[in-house]
Amino acid sequence: MAVTLKDIAKVAGVSYATVSRALSNHPDVNDETRDKIKKIAKEMKYTPDPSARGLKGKNTNTIALVVPDISNPFFSELTLGVESYANENGYSVFLCNTNWDYNREKTYIDILIAKRVDGIIISPVLENALHHTKLRIPLVYITEGPKYDDIYYVGIDNKMGAILGVEYLIKLGHKDIVYVGGAEKTSANRERFEGFKETMEKYGLKVNANHHTSNSFSRESGYKVAMEILIKDKIPTAVFAVNDIVALGVIQAIEEFGLNVPSDISVIGFDDISFSSMHRIKLTTISQPKLEIGKMSTEILIDLLNNKDVAEKNKILKPNLVIRNTCSAVK
Repeated sequence: MAVTLKDIAKVAGVSYATVSRALSNHPDVNDETRDKIKKIAKEMKYTPDPSARGLKGKNTNTIALVVPDISNPFFSELTLGVESYANENGYSVFLCNTNWDYNREKTYIDILIAKRVDGIIISPVLENALHHTKLRIPLVYITEGPKYDDIYYVGIDNKMGAILGVEYLIKLGHKDIVYVGGAEKTSANRERFEGFKETMEKYGLKVNANHHTSNSFSRESGYKVAMEILIKDKIPTAVFAVNDIVALGVIQAIEEFGLNVPSDISVIGFDDISFSSMHRIKLTTISQPKLEIGKMSTEILIDLLNNKDVAEKNKILKPNLVIRNTCSAVK
């Protein structure tokens, strides 16, 4: 059974109320008694019940992280950033995976409110979801979502990242570049395509025939779209993928089609997930600081919970081009 405050009070020879005040650093308890009680609590491996504490006070010291695809290493690394900062500051984290399902996201939000979480960090399925506006607790968007002046958001400059990638391909001599995107209703997909389109037009290259999207950001969708392009369309010299997972699916399709990356088709991704640097892959990609994004979003949320001013509501970080082995110059 879990150790309770009454168990600690019995061992310490003090009242339940004294134990409660000592563990919450109440000034009415002298230093000697407080240290004694905390030592006993530690020895008995006492763990506070945040839900029970929340019934009496304002907070439960729990926050939630809602992501669309925890199987994607990108979101796994974000989660590590959120969890590490939250734990360092005395908060526990509920992790919810929506699997790109809007209705599942709505259900999770309802459950989290019922669980009395203090605040939510979310990478939403849709950029503008109505159920978010009804929340009465602090909300921070991460990597995805609206970027209005009155909301809190932490993410990457998606448009700049796409510009970096496409300009690199163009400098290698590529003119027939295909964009393989993800879910069209997401801001990440839209912003990355905007960067792609703007750069192609800047250099006088065709855009309309190069926009191929799918309904998710999965390896399977990247494979499917790439195979359709290879079978039905003129084979491009390069592919810019909306993320690394999609890029891996594109590479699989190219190789199964009997072509080689990068000598036949160059491929560039976005995110720089851990798999991308592996010896057999070595994907050229756009890197974003995943752990830092996770920590920054959590810092903002905890500041809001502690009624601290947050000077910069929209934190847009800069991406970097990481050159590896999946792109080469046009022969």
